[in-house]
Amino acid sequence: MHVHTPGQRDAPVPATGSGVSFVMPVLNEERYLDTAVASVLAQEVDGPFELILALGPSTDGTDALAQRLAAGDERIRLISNPAADIPVGLNRAIAASVYPTIVRVDAHSALEPGYTRRAMATLARMRAANVGGVMRAEGRTPFQRAVAHAYNSRIGLGGGAYHSGGADGPAESAYLGVMRRAVLDEVGGFDETIRRGEDWELNLRIRRAGYRVWFDPDLAVAYWPRERWSRLVRQFRSTGTWRGELVRRYGRRNSLRFFAPPALLVVTALALVVAIAQLTGLLHGVWSVIASLVYVPLVAYLLVVIGYAGSRRAGPGLRERLWALVVIPSMHLAWGAGFLGGAARGARENVDTSRLRRNTPLP
Repeated sequence: MHVHTPGQRDAPVPATGSGVSFVMPVLNEERYLDTAVASVLAQEVDGPFELILALGPSTDGTDALAQRLAAGDERIRLISNPAADIPVGLNRAIAASVYPTIVRVDAHSALEPGYTRRAMATLARMRAANVGGVMRAEGRTPFQRAVAHAYNSRIGLGGGAYHSGGADGPAESAYLGVMRRAVLDEVGGFDETIRRGEDWELNLRIRRAGYRVWFDPDLAVAYWPRERWSRLVRQFRSTGTWRGELVRRYGRRNSLRFFAPPALLVVTALALVVAIAQLTGLLHGVWSVIASLVYVPLVAYLLVVIGYAGSRRAGPGLRERLWALVVIPSMHLAWGAGFLGGAARGARENVDTSRLRRNTPLP
């Protein structure tokens, strides 16, 4: 693909009322799908619209629920996504769509009222190829609320605009995204070899093709994080692994903030080695004093986490704040471990299992 100067090309603006296609990959979302679909059907759109659900091989009641929803509204269409990979499902849904504007929706999310109308206006005004807003994480249990507050804070996910907000303007990527179909066709759609981070990689190609990716802080999507610690760790380890893969592929195009979690993990490992060497007497004297400097960044990190957990940013309740002491390090260390593995070995065999159902009921 020819590389253009980012932001110099205008994306096409379809005629008013030409229609919108919502696309949603779905896997084991029995608890959330109804809310996600209802938020789409409630959107105000100038012209016709459709919702295409790309159904993966769910093991709960998701498929039966999707069938009932589709039977109750002719705007909902179902297609199969046997591979269960998100980019494959998105490409299948886009290929099956009929309208020139694509709105990506996550089955674990809900579009806020007016989302599509405002996004369409911003797309047209800025002649952008993709527009996204803020991921507004929410929770239904103390643990999930603690994770949601971490998502919405700079300490949790590194300060990306779509997590913590920011000014209206050009962006590196877009959360979910409202996209021009013509541009997606031009750049080749989602890369099906990337299971996580596929949106960042797509937006990189969009920007390299010369188009604008735009952040609008007045756009918001409600998102429900993983409900259990084990699922959160699996999700972040997988996400980190794929970011390591993207660093292997694209190097310096990755933001420096992606290297903070693996650096934290390395410092933690070094501190553990030093502590063992000091306790066993292998390290003593002046060398022990010098080696103790490795504790400084780790202590600073722990103080930041404790300070965050003690503030209202971690949530209004005591249980959310206590969970924050576990959630923040778990997110960072799992992500860092995944990153180091992905950067060293690649991520082609990695699969995110955090949404696979087990035989134990959720709280």
